[in-house]
Amino acid sequence: MKLLDLVHPSSIIADWPLPAEPHRLIERNTVIRDLVQVLADGKLIDGGQVESIVRSIITRERTRGTTGFGKGVAVPHAKVEGLSRVVAAVGRSSRGIDFGSLDGQPVYCVFLIVSPADQPEEHLRAMDLVFRHLQQEKFRKFLRQSDRPEMVYDLLKEADEKALVS
Repeated sequence: MKLLDLVHPSSIIADWPLPAEPHRLIERNTVIRDLVQVLADGKLIDGGQVESIVRSIITRERTRGTTGFGKGVAVPHAKVEGLSRVVAAVGRSSRGIDFGSLDGQPVYCVFLIVSPADQPEEHLRAMDLVFRHLQQEKFRKFLRQSDRPEMVYDLLKEADEKALVS
């Protein structure tokens, strides 16, 4: 499994628009909704599932703890009935996102993963893949600097290629 097996070019948000209040952090629920919506817009999930997926992820964040694990990144996720494969969306914010992270710091990069409920092993493989990359300081740094969707996509492609050689 590679990052580009999960992330389609249409499911990248390179920077959220500036909020109405320039110094306010973008909120977690807005980010989750936006990332699920880009998956639907790209036909990677059924548009009729957007609300239930958003609710599922937000409920998971509230009841089982934040997926903002520190170092400026978060990996919200859900297992969903009716999906045929694991898909992911990537987003970044230069201003920071109030994600309730374990380290109390804003999140700048988010990988949202949606997996078929009947394929738990694929869900774990996708989570492991994303976490392995996000643990690398250099990857996080370049992701945080990638302010256009093409730049994010190129970074993911390069990470996949390096992973194949190492």
